[in-house]
Amino acid sequence: MDAGGQPTLDEIEERFVWLVAGRLARDEADRWAARWVMEDGIVWDDLSWWALNRLHGVDLPAAEGGSYLHDDEQVRTWLTELRTRRAM
Repeated sequence: MDAGGQPTLDEIEERFVWLVAGRLARDEADRWAARWVMEDGIVWDDLSWWALNRLHGVDLPAAEGGSYLHDDEQVRTWLTELRTRRAM
C-alpha cells in the first residue's frame, strides 16, 4: 500500500491474480474492494477505480442456478483487460 494506506495498482492486480488462481474467495475480494470503493476522500486514477469496481461485486449471485453474475471467464477477462490497459 502507498504511504496513504490505499492499495497500489499492483496490489489491486494481485487480488485479481489470487482470485483467478483460487487463492482468494470471491466474498473476500468483494469485501476488500468494498472498503476502498466506499472510503471517502480517496482520489483514484481511472484504472485503479475501474479495477476496484470490478472486484467490488464479484461475489454477486446470478438470478438462478447458484452461480455468480460474473463467471470465472469474466474475471479472467477483467484481469487481461487490466494488464492490457496498464501496458498502454
